[in-house]
Amino acid sequence: MLKNFNIKFIIFIFVLTYLNPIFIFGQNIYFPPLTGNDWETSSFNSFGWDSTKAEPLFDLLQQKNTKAFLLLKDGKIVIEKYFDNFTQDSIWYWASAGKSLTAFLVGLARQEGYLSIDDKTSKYLGNNWTSLTAEKESLITVRHQLTMTTGLDDNVSDSFCTLPECLVYKADAGTRWAYHTALYTLLDGVIENSTGQSVNQYFTSKIRVKTGIVGLYLKSGYNNVFFSSARSMARFGLLILNKGIWNGNPILTDTNYFNNMINTSQQFNKSYGYLWWLNGKDSYMIPQSQIVFPGFLCKDAPADMFAALGKNGQLLNIVPSKNIIFVRLGNAPDNLLVPFLLNNQIWEYINPIIDPSTDVSVQDNFNPSFSIKQNYPNPFNPITTIEFDVPVESKVNISIYNVLGQQILLLTNNNYSVGKHNLQFDGRDLPSGIYIYRINVSSLNGKQNYSASKKMTLLK
Repeated sequence: MLKNFNIKFIIFIFVLTYLNPIFIFGQNIYFPPLTGNDWETSSFNSFGWDSTKAEPLFDLLQQKNTKAFLLLKDGKIVIEKYFDNFTQDSIWYWASAGKSLTAFLVGLARQEGYLSIDDKTSKYLGNNWTSLTAEKESLITVRHQLTMTTGLDDNVSDSFCTLPECLVYKADAGTRWAYHTALYTLLDGVIENSTGQSVNQYFTSKIRVKTGIVGLYLKSGYNNVFFSSARSMARFGLLILNKGIWNGNPILTDTNYFNNMINTSQQFNKSYGYLWWLNGKDSYMIPQSQIVFPGFLCKDAPADMFAALGKNGQLLNIVPSKNIIFVRLGNAPDNLLVPFLLNNQIWEYINPIIDPSTDVSVQDNFNPSFSIKQNYPNPFNPITTIEFDVPVESKVNISIYNVLGQQILLLTNNNYSVGKHNLQFDGRDLPSGIYIYRINVSSLNGKQNYSASKKMTLLK
């Protein structure tokens, strides 16, 4: 009898350890209480981190108009820094970082049988929700909305507009990736019409009461923007880090959907899941461009990092291999729809903290910010000026691409001294249209790199 008991006990431990995801993923992560301001902290020293490298990070955050920054390890707060009279209770918008929360809500609605992501979008929004023919509109599914592959034209005058006249045919659904916020916004209607609840009601009943994430979707023009505190965004990061389980309480148990959400979702942009940005892939695309760029989305971030990224630098980064989360809220460090550059730059300053052996440029006592000014004028006819600023002697490469991603011109591939420089782009021999210029700057000592892509419009 004792022998049978021992066998059963061994089987029980095996099941807990190897088959139960709650046991596996919850054991090393701390979760704060559902209410109140209590949240355990950890010191730099407890992880062997170098606290002396934190000050350059704080300087960078302040220079870049940051309001709030949190860095969590194993769920505990290691860094919590606020600027410009911001506090842990201050409310801020997520911008497009809120797309990740909407993707999670769609997963919950799928899990509860309210919808299938392979359903036609018209099942929930009705016929004629676009200006397309019935045949072309019927090709668009909820999955296409999640993966930015609806085929609708992202180059309309207002890409946020959700009215049928703004939703114009460009290609068949599933044949093209393009970052198009209007199609994401319309997922709120899919959630509401499938569940019979407003998006705020559904968020509150399924996520807020179970995780303590306090926030609200508010209408802003055509957009539905999520607002919360930085700590609430960190709570959402914890929920995702722990694979949809909050402190042993399963919330999103549909593992197929969850895994698909944070992995490559289509063949065009390998660095995009279901409204999440992915690092560690061999190429990536950016908003308002059809160029496929080689390399990682954020070259200085861990390969398994994935992120929710919003305009004006609203950032949520999650690194499963290190149990690290960081949150950044604030004002615009640049004018990009998705703040890749700032996100990567923050990692340049985090790396020497979490790995003191890292030899990075922040130790070289120079102004850390390469900068590029939006070309002016823009739109232009036929000449515009591109201005850039380098803090150390650097090699600069600027290439011009058309909207098909074809390189049509190399403006420069030379060494530049410290300071401001400008180059002129003459479009007299080119047709009217949208062009992308890609700038790559590498310091001659090999320690600092900067790259950016920006759009310009030639009107004749």
